[in-house]
Amino acid sequence: MKKVSLIVLLCCVVSSFVLSFAVVAHAEKDAKMFGVYADKKSPGNHYIPSGWMGDFNDLKMNDEYLKDAHSGGTSIQFIYTAKRTGGQGWAGIYWQNPPNNWGSKNGGFDLTGMTKLTFWAKGAKGGEAIDKVIIGGIGGVYPDSDEITMGPILLTTQWQEFSVNLVDKNLSYISGGFGWAINADRNPEGAEFYIDDIKYVADSAMKAEVKGPEKLPFYVYLDRGSINNHYIPSGWMGDHGDMKINPGSTDDPYMGDSAIEIKYSGQASQGARWAGIYWQNPPNNWGEKDGGFDLSNATKLTFWARGAKGGERIEEFKAGGLFGEYSDSDVAGIGPVILTKEWKQYTIDLKGKDFSYIIGGFCWATNVDVNPEGATFYLDEMKYE
Repeated sequence: MKKVSLIVLLCCVVSSFVLSFAVVAHAEKDAKMFGVYADKKSPGNHYIPSGWMGDFNDLKMNDEYLKDAHSGGTSIQFIYTAKRTGGQGWAGIYWQNPPNNWGSKNGGFDLTGMTKLTFWAKGAKGGEAIDKVIIGGIGGVYPDSDEITMGPILLTTQWQEFSVNLVDKNLSYISGGFGWAINADRNPEGAEFYIDDIKYVADSAMKAEVKGPEKLPFYVYLDRGSINNHYIPSGWMGDHGDMKINPGSTDDPYMGDSAIEIKYSGQASQGARWAGIYWQNPPNNWGEKDGGFDLSNATKLTFWARGAKGGERIEEFKAGGLFGEYSDSDVAGIGPVILTKEWKQYTIDLKGKDFSYIIGGFCWATNVDVNPEGATFYLDEMKYE
């Protein structure tokens, strides 16, 4: 009789434990909030900032910064030097589960039902520009089920809340729970900024975003560091060793504080005898990533250019024309163009073109045969109208 009672008691304990575990698991899945970072060592933190990217040696992080947190006792401090120590011109951090998981491990969470990700951020001086915020997007053997990006965002010295719309996104497997990227062009002097209270929220009031054509004018380049710059000069082609670019030249810009200075030596260092640069979104995207912009309302792309001496010949200026899994929807261009010493505006006609999806926002190319002594030239005020 005692044995029977003991067995019954054990069964009750086990049943109670299983029921309790099931209730906890169900409650977490159905929760209205799922934390990424609340405070240092908070039990509600579900991802680790382990995925350092780009010029990662340009970054410092303190995830228990004790001064002026948005809420709780700590926030996360980031210092970005913009020294380009890895030659990338950008840096960023992914919050991953498990740590250092680039898709080689089975981890992550099913965040189905979450409709937005919110976080609070501020800059040390104000004016710091975060290129983009990322959710998901990790590939590999165990890839994330979706990739969502938002940005750029401009920080102030006051805490601001930012929100990423996740309605209708596939969140069934997310190992890259949060990430951000920053680049040296927008932050030439570096940046110090703070992030706090990163969390997923199930907000039934959220509606799916309806994306349409971008508002005009839409800038490729306005000024160095401008949040209105929408493409990055990352696509170096041909004799890439023959080129140097300074996106913040103060040598007689056409408008504003800066222009882009490009020096082409014509030495054929890679043996191609030509060179050029694509402005891309996202950076280094040759068509293998979903990005770009809907510029279908634009009827022209205008830009200003001049040569250092006059007589510099650019074989082609163009927009679009990148091919891959995510190809540009069209291409348009002009050339050859002989530059003068004075600023002159040039126009690429887009009438009749399908510019509904453009990852290659601007491009130029030249060669050693038409510039046997190389060429130095300047670009400014590059925009879709």
